[in-house]
Amino acid sequence: MPRTAVNRDDRLELRATREEKRLLVAAAAYERLDVTSFVMRSALPVARKVVDQNERIVLSARDSERVLALLDNPPKPTKALLAAARTYRTQTGG
Repeated sequence: MPRTAVNRDDRLELRATREEKRLLVAAAAYERLDVTSFVMRSALPVARKVVDQNERIVLSARDSERVLALLDNPPKPTKALLAAARTYRTQTGG
């Protein structure tokens, strides 16, 4: 599989024990990759998964229907919400 050149301008420094470094170098060599490419190929999918799990909300079908119904027919603001909006406006000058 041909490798394409990747322009990596940012630097990321890691501290590792001698044994951890030896293991990473050996694994990268087995995969015919440099250590940076090996670490990036291994770490990025995990990082994407963690970010995705923390930045997305997955709704059930029932909850999705409820959200859509509320968007179509929003409830009237409560007294507390109106008070909060007034407070916000006076604090922000809006």
